[in-house]
Amino acid sequence: MSDEPQALLEGGPADLPDRIVPITTPGEDVKIELRNGYEHFRPTDRQADTPQGRLPVYEWWERTEMPG
Repeated sequence: MSDEPQALLEGGPADLPDRIVPITTPGEDVKIELRNGYEHFRPTDRQADTPQGRLPVYEWWERTEMPG
């Protein structure tokens, strides 16, 4: 298990490559680049048991497109 903070992502596109991702600052939104845009996830009050241990759950809330 890594010492780097991680989160479990819930919702969003079904083809999201990873559901367990590193997070820079716990409690801040997470932005994942995917298909010429970004998927945005917000922290929740929930936690989940995962193969990497108990992790905070982040919920998908919007997609933004990259300019161009």
